[in-house]
Amino acid sequence: MAEHGAHLTTASVVDDQPSIFEVVAQEGLMTAVRPALQHVVKVLAESNPAHYGFFWRWFDEIFTLLDLLLQQHYLSKTSASFSENFYGLKRIVMGDTHRLQRLASAGLPKKQFWKSIIFLVLLPYLKVKLEKLVSSLREEDEYSIHPPSVSRWKQFYRAFLAAYPFVNMAWEGWFLVQQLRYILGKSKQHSPLLNLAGVQLSRLTVQDIQALAHQSTESSMTQQPAKSVNEKIKAALKKALGGVALSLSTGLSVGVFFLQFLEWWYSSENQETIKSLTALPIPPPPVHLDYNSDSPLLPKMKTVCPLCRKTRVNDTALATSGYVFCYRCVFNYVRSHQACPITGYPTEVQHLIKLYSPEN
Repeated sequence: MAEHGAHLTTASVVDDQPSIFEVVAQEGLMTAVRPALQHVVKVLAESNPAHYGFFWRWFDEIFTLLDLLLQQHYLSKTSASFSENFYGLKRIVMGDTHRLQRLASAGLPKKQFWKSIIFLVLLPYLKVKLEKLVSSLREEDEYSIHPPSVSRWKQFYRAFLAAYPFVNMAWEGWFLVQQLRYILGKSKQHSPLLNLAGVQLSRLTVQDIQALAHQSTESSMTQQPAKSVNEKIKAALKKALGGVALSLSTGLSVGVFFLQFLEWWYSSENQETIKSLTALPIPPPPVHLDYNSDSPLLPKMKTVCPLCRKTRVNDTALATSGYVFCYRCVFNYVRSHQACPITGYPTEVQHLIKLYSPEN
């Protein structure tokens, strides 16, 4: 029992295997970076929807592209992802008898490199998209009015929604079992994705650190002369991509130290304190959107839907702006545009609020 307890906090000196705390911490790094950046983009989009709404609507794709550049740079230069290199780790090929002779600066072999890119960048993107799809299907299934006859498509996605929690539980359980095997010394990888990529994690050696420092110095002091226009263009593109990746990695390295502050700042306890200190009267609606003005966005009568220009049916308000529409009109608009039809504020389907009149 004492040997297993020692394995939890220390690694083997022979193979420099990192502890479970190191590998879990490096996994949590990129997990914390994404919501922090997403919150920054959301604040910008809400402050100026016309200029920054694009970044909010396409946040997943933009983040995936930046993540691809970042991970490609680190995997080719340090044989590790950004978070793994941040914690002084590298990826080595499983079963490679010469892994102690291969330096981190040499990069991963081509096969392991592309597998790592897929599991580090593409798989998280697909997982996020799948979770959003499941969430939207659940909201549509809960809030939409179902006809008496249900189509086969409705039956299929209802079965999909019913099976998804069990599939997700099996997925998370797979990772948990792998981590337990890693803690008990039964496996060389703490994650099944590393096993699928054909790599395992190891600590950086003194030779790795010296080679990485020498590589950084050499790349900044030496430049290869281009012999043709095509080579000049390729060199310029490579240098630009390297600069973008380096700038992004430096920015993320600095931003990591502010994640704990952001987590505290937006915690529920702190937000309640801020609300109590900044409790002010609710401002009136903008003059140009007042019902008594001549704005073309709003109808003259308050009982008319601004979208279909007919008497509202099944009144529904948007929590982000306060304007009232027909449920069917605003549901279809928000699902397509992710914005309020009047103000342009970023809006999701869950912001729809059903209004009940005294007659109902």
